[in-house]
Amino acid sequence: MHPSQWALKQPQLPAIIMAGSGETVSFGALEEVANRGAQLFRSLGLKRADTFALWSGNNARFLEIAWAMQRAGLYMATIAAKLNAEEAGYIVADSKARILIVDATLPHVADLLGQLSQRFPHLEHVFALCADLKGLQRWEDAILGLPATLIDDPSPGRAMMYSSGTTGKPKGVVHPLQDGPFDAPLPFATLMQQRYRSRPGSTFVVSAPLYHSGPLGMAMAEQSVGATVLLFERFEALAMLQGIERYRPERGQFVPTMFVRMLKLPHEVRARYDTSSLKVAIHSAAPCPLEVKRQMIGWWGPILEEIYGGTENAGSTMISSAEWLRKPGSVGRPTSGGIHICDDDGNELPAGSTGVIYFETVARFQYLNDPDKTLGARHARHPNWASFGDVGRVDEDGYLFLCDRKAFMIIAGGVNIYPQETENMLALHPAVADVAVFGIPDPDMGEQVKAVVQPADWSQAGPALESELIRYCRSKLASLKCPKSIDFAQALPRDPAGKLLKHQLRERYWASA
Repeated sequence: MHPSQWALKQPQLPAIIMAGSGETVSFGALEEVANRGAQLFRSLGLKRADTFALWSGNNARFLEIAWAMQRAGLYMATIAAKLNAEEAGYIVADSKARILIVDATLPHVADLLGQLSQRFPHLEHVFALCADLKGLQRWEDAILGLPATLIDDPSPGRAMMYSSGTTGKPKGVVHPLQDGPFDAPLPFATLMQQRYRSRPGSTFVVSAPLYHSGPLGMAMAEQSVGATVLLFERFEALAMLQGIERYRPERGQFVPTMFVRMLKLPHEVRARYDTSSLKVAIHSAAPCPLEVKRQMIGWWGPILEEIYGGTENAGSTMISSAEWLRKPGSVGRPTSGGIHICDDDGNELPAGSTGVIYFETVARFQYLNDPDKTLGARHARHPNWASFGDVGRVDEDGYLFLCDRKAFMIIAGGVNIYPQETENMLALHPAVADVAVFGIPDPDMGEQVKAVVQPADWSQAGPALESELIRYCRSKLASLKCPKSIDFAQALPRDPAGKLLKHQLRERYWASA
């Protein structure tokens, strides 16, 4: 179904509850503001397949705008709330967004707004969200007075999430817009109903950022079947337990770092809260440490459901708690099609062998403005095989085990971090002769960003230079991309062609862990 249908059947049913403020948006109200948002897009000249950008944290407006996008046949380029102005501006420019909507409560919004006239000639309108910003009209005010009725030419739109590019810059993952009615079932909706028992009037917890594909896709799928989304502004371990006890949700979406932080609460604190309403706890975005998953199953019961996939929707696997206890460490079996493990030359390997993971897929995604990356995601001899670039193995029963991640991508707290961008930034510092950035184990976040630097002057190696380089990096990039610590080496390993042998450095830290 679709929220528009629930607005007719049960208009007072809550579609969104904000866990922090308690703000509630009914399905009837959601339908009205989504229609008004779509009317505003059309009045500003946006037509099917045009793009606008949304830079926002978790709030009810995010989902309202998403549903306006979904019925207006638009692409919505989502921008991570933690990005700085330079990084957010890159996405606005790369996506050629005609409209930008900014959450006025984010810390770097003012910095970006000061660059608008010089950097973004394609940008036609900018709106503020959630608070006032001098010189900008509020989105909430802009849609007032517009018809709360469906636009004349509705069609399905979809989000455009940004992933990493070959140079470390993020790339928009573009999926073809679907033909047919705008209120056709969403792809995730059938999964949520059939596997996870989603139903009207139940509640689904989301505390991960909506600018990621999983949380947004699941939230919209749940609303499409008439469920309420309990949306946390941000994740806090104690607040999550309090919210579960208060609102009694039946399902939720988590990342492993959330499990780690909840498990670190004192036992007597955890025991104080009733979490028995949860019947399904979906986790994704990053590998879950074995002991963490065992402890969560011991605490919440065998309700954990793991999904492995990616924004490209090239393929996915799923595994229940019962299966995982038989196959510890597995991410499951494919949901459709087959998995092929191939060597570096594209030759398929037998069961138990480690290689690049390819999924049989009908997905026709592209990386915006990067045809080489688009081509590189496909198998050279089998165009219907696509890969996220991950390495793994499949056992004799068809269960997938991940062995490494794409191009040394760092996953910290469920957030993908691509070290090339950080390396490029640090290499610009005059005190740096060479640099390597990679992930090392972190008991809380899963991984943390580590840098090894060859100083231009070895006599400068030490705590003072380490602090200076970290400050420099944080002045240029979002803090989550910057190293927490820096070690120094007199030379970094490179092959005769000059290629950095980063794996040699990385293995030293992982071996000691």
